[in-house]
Amino acid sequence: MKINQFKHRLAYFHERFIALAARYDGTIHHSSELETIIDEYAAFITNESNEQVWAELEQQTSSELAPLIEGIRSSSATCVAIMEKYRALKLLNGEIDKTDYFHHIEACIKNEFGSFLVTANSKVLLIGSGSFPMTPLFIAKQTGAEVIGIDIDEEAIALGRKVVERLGNGLKITLEHAFVEQLDAVKDATHIIFSSTVANKYDLLDQLFALTNEQVVVAMRYGDRLKSLFNYPMQATDAHKWKLIESILRPDHVFDIALYQKA
Repeated sequence: MKINQFKHRLAYFHERFIALAARYDGTIHHSSELETIIDEYAAFITNESNEQVWAELEQQTSSELAPLIEGIRSSSATCVAIMEKYRALKLLNGEIDKTDYFHHIEACIKNEFGSFLVTANSKVLLIGSGSFPMTPLFIAKQTGAEVIGIDIDEEAIALGRKVVERLGNGLKITLEHAFVEQLDAVKDATHIIFSSTVANKYDLLDQLFALTNEQVVVAMRYGDRLKSLFNYPMQATDAHKWKLIESILRPDHVFDIALYQKA
């Protein structure tokens, strides 16, 4: 794919994301088209042949292209959040949903913390839990750990609680519409996960330094290079606060994972 084709493809995805996000009305009426475009975009982002084109494009990035890059990152994140709502609504309506994007996420959860294992005694906090809380459900089922998910979207929390009630009855999962500074449980968290589509995640990480214990491990889902078009990228941290201890690179998945501990 040539650079001009690549740019036109990005513009196409961006336009579709904006249009499809505007159609969300609290029902599943417009879900199929959004699921299709998200799967196409995930395939585009993980296509190795597009990496070289993106590398060339980065060197030419102009003030004209920068808004498109930031815009598609934001619009795709919005659509992922909406697609989670569609998936939750389908589950609650008795339908089965299968999309490639969710398969990417579910496969990633298994290796989230590398060698820093989650056990039944762990307390896990997920920032950006969304409407279909796959990560809390997976972790709680597999380990018996207590998991708390927070999100600033009230509708997402309401749907997420119904999903947990349906799929995780009896599991130690709590979902809260809250900010990190409002959550007393933050100080007891042993593991913290940031969703890759949380735009201000590094600002929150900096804020968490004073709120968390010394042993906490943070898994930051991120995307660099081509993946930065679908995720917010890795940023430098204050060396006096957080140190990067491991990067889990997943070439075939839409985001990678950076693990941090206190310096």
